[in-house]
Amino acid sequence: MNRKLKNSELDRKTIAEFKAAQKTPLIIILDNIRSLNNIGSVFRTADAFLIEKIYLCGITAIPPHKDIQKTALGATDTVDWEYQKDTLKLIRDLKSQNIKILSIEQAENTTMLNDFIPKPDQRYAIIFGNEVKGVQQEVIFESDEVIEIPQYGSKHSLNVSVSAGVVVWDVFCKMKI
Repeated sequence: MNRKLKNSELDRKTIAEFKAAQKTPLIIILDNIRSLNNIGSVFRTADAFLIEKIYLCGITAIPPHKDIQKTALGATDTVDWEYQKDTLKLIRDLKSQNIKILSIEQAENTTMLNDFIPKPDQRYAIIFGNEVKGVQQEVIFESDEVIEIPQYGSKHSLNVSVSAGVVVWDVFCKMKI
């Protein structure tokens, strides 16, 4: 029989321990995300997998905000984040630092997520776009690669926070092998 663990048994990091921990070489870029709950959920995912940083771009709201905090549950205090108005300028800056830019989108000539293999010692920035319009076409043009989450149902649409969870988990697992 399995016993549920108590919170005290989960070996949670303090904020200081989280800040000092070695980070996964992944950056998340949220480009024009409307939902404050989605933003908070992505912060929680970033905390869970020790993500290096989140960039909040365009109309994406920034902490502190009660609706972000409601779903982030304190992850805005652990995960480094920064606001950048211009996503294109940001990705050009990141590329100049040898960070590979990955857009998560359904597009021509994509790499399916299950086929994507991260290169050792490479830092990546993963872009998630607006809930309705997706990643901006100009951003896709500037990306090093476009990754698509395989979907087999009738909708071919995932919530942006779900997409972030799926992609970050997948890439995290591949990087940790």
